[in-house]
Amino acid sequence: MLQRLFISAFICVAFALPLHAAADRERVQAFLTTTGFDVAVASISQSASHAPAMLGLEAADFGADWSRLADTVFEPKAMTRTAADILAQAMDDEMLAHGAEFYASDLGARLVVAENASHSSDGAERVAQGKSIVATLQTENPGRLALFERMNKAIDAGNMSVRAMEEIQLRFLSAAAAADVIQLKVDEAQLRALIAEGREALTEQMAEGAIAGAAWTYQSFTDAEITQYAEALEHPTMQKIYELMNAVQYEIMANRFETLAVRMNELHPGQDL
Repeated sequence: MLQRLFISAFICVAFALPLHAAADRERVQAFLTTTGFDVAVASISQSASHAPAMLGLEAADFGADWSRLADTVFEPKAMTRTAADILAQAMDDEMLAHGAEFYASDLGARLVVAENASHSSDGAERVAQGKSIVATLQTENPGRLALFERMNKAIDAGNMSVRAMEEIQLRFLSAAAAADVIQLKVDEAQLRALIAEGREALTEQMAEGAIAGAAWTYQSFTDAEITQYAEALEHPTMQKIYELMNAVQYEIMANRFETLAVRMNELHPGQDL
């Protein structure tokens, strides 16, 4: 079984929790809506468009059925149900109450509206416009960029995002090879090493994209509000919440990419890598 480096110990022991510690499913569903995590999970479907490129191919190489297959595998409601199933076991009452309290506040509710709109927007356009905002802020308000960096660091305090994306790529390529969609000329250890060679570039790309995304998403919020949000994200309980939500989101993405790789065999273009 492939290593799953980005899955935290928290989620690994989730199903070992005593029954009384598990959160009520209805409360978890309300938590998903209040925090906007349901929209974030559903937006994973947008990542399916990157699958062919990860294999060195184009979506057109898989024929007219590509969109249908991608939509089926990355079905938003199914992914949201999976997230709710895991969180119902892994979250306790303290985490649910703390997260819901902040995101149900006036500032929290406004942040969720902005974040939901960001998740639903065109990613390339969002980043392009965000970079333009960043360029202006570098001259006019560099302190605001520092706030975005602080906020992004709090959201991914465990620095799991880059390793998670590497692991998703590894699992996808390995599954595609096992399904005879591609032919790998390297073993798993060599493939992991090849992927790791691009870590520095990926880290820079993701950091740049995160700042640009934040600049676009939170452009209507004041510096004081961004500071308040960063402080809320840095709270120990919120850190536990985001550690878990990040792990759940990345695991769902990896699982869907593995499933997509197997199903791509139905379209079978064939390619050596």
